[in-house]
Amino acid sequence: MARDKITFMASETPEANAALKRLRGRYDDVGPEQADVIVVLGGDGFMLSVLHKTRHLTRQIYGMNQGTVGFLMNSFSVKNLTERLQAAKITVVHPLEMMAMDATGKEHRAMAINEVSVFRETRQAAKIRISIDGQVRLEELVCDGVLVATPAGSTAYNLSAYGPILPLEADILALTPISAFRPRRWRGALLPSTAKIQFEVLNPAKRPVSVVADNQEFRNVIQIEVVEDQAAELHLLFDPEHNLEERILNEQFIP
Repeated sequence: MARDKITFMASETPEANAALKRLRGRYDDVGPEQADVIVVLGGDGFMLSVLHKTRHLTRQIYGMNQGTVGFLMNSFSVKNLTERLQAAKITVVHPLEMMAMDATGKEHRAMAINEVSVFRETRQAAKIRISIDGQVRLEELVCDGVLVATPAGSTAYNLSAYGPILPLEADILALTPISAFRPRRWRGALLPSTAKIQFEVLNPAKRPVSVVADNQEFRNVIQIEVVEDQAAELHLLFDPEHNLEERILNEQFIP
C-alpha cells in the first residue's frame, strides 16, 4: 500500500501546532481525502479522536507524540519522515461495537478502540448482571463499574483498573471490574474476541448507570451489548523499533 501522499492533523496544544508548522514547512500536505497516510500530532486521546473521525477513509495512521504518554504514538522528529513512513510496520486493530438501550427505550450505538466502560451515576453502587453469548455468567456484580477492553486498549484504563495486558495477536478481550464490592474476589475474565458480552442493569431507577465507548457517553442505560467488530480494521503505523506489540510486551515487565 502506497505511503507517498501525506496529510497532517494536530491537536490544539501549542506544542502540536508548532510541530505541525515545522512539518508543513518541509512536506506537502495533500489533505485527508487524497492522502495515503494521516500523520497525527498529539497524544493518545487525540489519536483516538482522529481514528474515530477518519475511520470512513480507511487511511493508514502514523502518530507522532506531542502529548504525555504517547503509547499509540511514535517519537517526534521533522527529519526523514518519508523514510520512516516507508519503513513503518502496520498494526491492524479491530474496534468494539457497543449497542445500548436507555430507560426510555432509545437505542445507542458507538465504536470503541480502547474500551467500553460501564459506570454508576450516583453514590450507590451499580448492580449489573453479566451474560456471555446469551448465558448468564455473573448473576449480580455490585461495583463502581465494569469494562471491556481490546488488546490495544488493555494498557489504558483497563490496566489502571488492575486488568490484564493483552498481546495484540491473542484474539482476546478483557472483562475487568471497577472496584467490585460483591463478589469481592472476582478479578474479571479473559474472553475470546468472538464473544458477545451483555450487561443488564439491575434496579436502574435506584442505581442508574452510564456507558462510555472511548469518549462517547450515554446515560441512564439499562442494557448494553459489546462485540468486537471483526469486519472493521484500523491501520496504525509504528517505527520498527517501537511497534505496538513490543510496547505491550514491555509494559508487562515494568516494575
